[in-house]
Amino acid sequence: MIGRDAISRTCEADVVVNVRVTPKAGADAINGLYQAADGAISLKVRVTQPPDKGKANKAVIALLAKRLGFAKSALSIVAGDTSRNKQIRISGQPEAIIRSLEQITGPGG
Repeated sequence: MIGRDAISRTCEADVVVNVRVTPKAGADAINGLYQAADGAISLKVRVTQPPDKGKANKAVIALLAKRLGFAKSALSIVAGDTSRNKQIRISGQPEAIIRSLEQITGPGG
C-alpha cells in the first residue's frame, strides 16, 4: 500500500516515516509521496513556516499529528532536523499508524 512505501521501519511501539519537507510553501499540506533520484520514497509535506529556529519542524509535527489523528507528543524527529529529508517517529500501535498513513496518502501504489 502507498502509506507503507514511506515507512523506513516499524517496532512494537512505533513507526519511523521518511518525510520530504518544503518550507515556506503557500499552504500547509500533505501531497502524497516523493520519490528521490535514488528511489527512496518519502511522504511529501509542505508547511508555510520558514526553516528558522525549528519553526518548520514544529509545523510539520503539528500537521502530521492533526492529519494522522495522534497527539503531537507521539511524534518526534529522529533524523534530519536541519534537512528537508527527515525521519519522524510516530509512537503508538504500528497497524493503526499505517492505516492512518494510508488514509492521508490514498490506497494503492
